[in-house]
Amino acid sequence: MSEQWPIIGLILVLADWVIRIAALIVIPRDRKPTASMAWLLAIFLIPFVGILLFLLIGNVKLPKKRRDRQTEINRMIAERADGMDLVADRSEWPTWFASVVEQNRVLGALPAAGGNTAHLIGDYQASIDAMAADIDTAEHFVHVEFFIVSLDTTTKGFFAAMERAVQRGVVVRVLLDHISTGRSATHEATYAELDRIGAKWSFLLPVMPFKGKYQRPDLRNHRKLVVVDGRVGYMGSQNLIDRSYNSKKNLKRGLQWQELVARVTGPVVAGINGVFLSDWYSETDENLLATEHLPATEAPFSTDPDALDCQVVPSGPAYEGENNLRQFLALVNSAQQQVIITSPYFVPDEAMIYAITSASLRGLEVQLFVSEIGDQGSVWHAQRSYYGQLLRAGVRIFMYPGPYILHAKHMSIDDDVAVIGSSNMDIRSFNLNFEVMLLVRGPSFVAEMREVEAGYRAVGRELTLEEWEREPASATFLDGIARLTSALQ
Repeated sequence: MSEQWPIIGLILVLADWVIRIAALIVIPRDRKPTASMAWLLAIFLIPFVGILLFLLIGNVKLPKKRRDRQTEINRMIAERADGMDLVADRSEWPTWFASVVEQNRVLGALPAAGGNTAHLIGDYQASIDAMAADIDTAEHFVHVEFFIVSLDTTTKGFFAAMERAVQRGVVVRVLLDHISTGRSATHEATYAELDRIGAKWSFLLPVMPFKGKYQRPDLRNHRKLVVVDGRVGYMGSQNLIDRSYNSKKNLKRGLQWQELVARVTGPVVAGINGVFLSDWYSETDENLLATEHLPATEAPFSTDPDALDCQVVPSGPAYEGENNLRQFLALVNSAQQQVIITSPYFVPDEAMIYAITSASLRGLEVQLFVSEIGDQGSVWHAQRSYYGQLLRAGVRIFMYPGPYILHAKHMSIDDDVAVIGSSNMDIRSFNLNFEVMLLVRGPSFVAEMREVEAGYRAVGRELTLEEWEREPASATFLDGIARLTSALQ
């Protein structure tokens, strides 16, 4: 046996070199330099563990069948939208805005539409109650899609409204993320209640290998939306669950989630519904796109002077173009006066951090709102690793105080343009999660968002560069390790 050890050692050395050479060839292909470097470091430092991790989570693409389905959906949407101009007046648009709208249409298929209204709801229970009240007006269908759905004391009114809708003969369809909802404390009761009330429901991206349903487990559907009869829609950051997420860890720390949701009416609701219909088709094989009005809609077109031009922008691993990242980059690079970002998990890629710091360096007012405390340790440390770079460039950082987790996801550009939805400004939302954002042009909506931002500023604390530079070396070391880990996408 001792004579075989040199041979085994030689085989291991050769295998190590084969892995390293193969990694140098394969990993940089179609991958960002930062992600390539992180993977190569992992494989070179811990070759066998690194290659195992790469084989498990190194491919961010969904199965080909799912990507082909998204291509088919985009083609159907594009055909219906061909030749339509759903914005009556573009004369007041900023000169750069049309190019952003066109980029979004090319990547996500959905056009912009005028004649909309949108209002923000920052009260957690009030947003759920507003959705339930609109569900009570449904005559044809209710479409519900959330990352997490949970039956609890906070959401029971929403479930009761869905039950009443079913009893009136309204079709209620519900999509919920398989893994994330499955982790909630009340998931079994939630599934049973959906069955009891007669809702049609399905998991999003189920991980059921023994049933032939499998993809990379951390590719999740993070969207949050509700559509009632194609005339009222909701989008934002809030999940359908109690403000504490019913988690023992959160309850022990007293954590409460602070959210922001937009209630939308008008032609753009067809786009929100289109995102739901796309996901429903992908998960159930039931193609409702042939019978639903998309993107043209019978929703009322507002002629109010403050009516908004809006565009729904979906993104995720079924798309090739990193839709939301490109939208964020275009908006920040186009800003002329100010950029205000709210993101609970702020782990941008290199292009995004350069865009934000460059905006500040060219004289714009740039502000970032984040939580003072974190609910996910590794993400919180990765986020902190960017603070020094941002502060030195002149970006103002405001810390929203605990025990609240500022979970809202929105950005305002100058005094005329804003986006709100489900996407964090982090690598996971850019590459791994299915997300959806609402692009809005209109001073009245941005003014409403400014009031929300002023509220954050009033209760928050501004982080200074002097304070940041007093951080102990051990803390910044952990931040750097967390940033490296976050790049393994």
